[in-house]
Amino acid sequence: MNLNDIRNLYFIGIGGIGMSALARYFRQRGVEIHGYDRSRTPLTQALEDEGMHIHYTEDVSLIPAGVDLVVYTPAVPVTHLEYQYFLQHGTPIKKRAEVLGIISKGMRTIAVAGTHGKTTTSSMTTHLLRAGGLDCTAFLGGIARNLGSNYVLGTSDWVVVEADEFDRSFLHLHPNLVAILSMDADHLDIYGDLETLRETGFFAFARQLKTGGHLWVADRLKPDFAGRIPAHTFGVDRGEYQAANVRVEDGYFVFDYHNPEIQLPGLRLPMAGRHNVENATVAISIALALGVSGPAIREGLLAFRGVQRRIELIYRDANTAYYDDYAHHPTELRAVISAARELYPERKITGVFQPHLFSRTRDFMSEFAAALDLLDEAILLPIYPARELPIPGITSEQVMNLMNLADKRLLDKTELLEHLANHPPDILLTMGAGDIDTLVPRIAELLAQKNTISHE
Repeated sequence: MNLNDIRNLYFIGIGGIGMSALARYFRQRGVEIHGYDRSRTPLTQALEDEGMHIHYTEDVSLIPAGVDLVVYTPAVPVTHLEYQYFLQHGTPIKKRAEVLGIISKGMRTIAVAGTHGKTTTSSMTTHLLRAGGLDCTAFLGGIARNLGSNYVLGTSDWVVVEADEFDRSFLHLHPNLVAILSMDADHLDIYGDLETLRETGFFAFARQLKTGGHLWVADRLKPDFAGRIPAHTFGVDRGEYQAANVRVEDGYFVFDYHNPEIQLPGLRLPMAGRHNVENATVAISIALALGVSGPAIREGLLAFRGVQRRIELIYRDANTAYYDDYAHHPTELRAVISAARELYPERKITGVFQPHLFSRTRDFMSEFAAALDLLDEAILLPIYPARELPIPGITSEQVMNLMNLADKRLLDKTELLEHLANHPPDILLTMGAGDIDTLVPRIAELLAQKNTISHE
């Protein structure tokens, strides 16, 4: 299919972060964009403001005539009425990942893969490249705060993409440069087990690297790749491409970068967490490989404002700091909580967690409990189902019962706001990939009101 011939494009699930990036790409190319999503969000409203036509009821009568191509996300069930309508009418239908693969086929591609860290690392790589004069295009899995978007159009033939392992989406890509950050068990509803995830997912993807390309893998993955695929390694205090002497100074994570050819001492990263220092290490390595200068990297890193919902500082006053994060896997929870603990070693940390998917909660129930035990106070919300039906016996209460932490409770959203109003937190984290983000503005407003009242 020649994408240049498309004049009318329809998205089922247009409000998804990856879907909306594609919609923005085609809209900038003058394509008429229509789509469905199940609820209006700030992102879908932004798409409408950009000239896209979106409706929020599953209704085939709202589908326009003359659709050339339908793009859908695997998160939408095949029983969806609009999907079935297009199927019955013979309209061409492609997955989001397939379309992204077609777009990137004619470009030089930098692909960032891993069960954690893709969005931050791809956003940071994009920022450093553009700060260094390489005007790349990017399709991101979050709203990069420097760009104000999850998509940016560049003038060069380089494109940065997130290589998503869900539904083996990244097998549609054939990149020039690859970073693999992690390969932890996840999406077991797709792969079945960790070994299959690695063999038919990440290793298969790494083998699609173009001839003459470069692969970077986190140093802890070195044994997995040994004897399979040649790779550079990166890490904190380990690997060929390394961040060392990590410390916290004036709210910044500061570190020294070095690889076999260059040293950059005293780099300052505004984002919290040693895992983000590791992410920065491979982003810097890619930027250096493409000719970005050391001074441009130093300035670019300092100016990086992060990504919405990735340890995003929402509110801070003299008494309270509030961060929001997309964390939905035990490893991610540990990383966020550890980052907060390193920034605020003497403070009480309260975490609010909304589990995402019944299947993921079932697969990692004890690991979620152990991660939440790292908090001083834990509040669990009911499981956000997304695309799934309930699984008997799998609840947030079951997770809470496995926890050793004494200060823990299960609340619904209304009860959460009441609890935070009556028990103002010291350091607060909200975590989850469901709709917990809809509470963020209300929590910030509540904290601001409490601070105002305390000073009157």
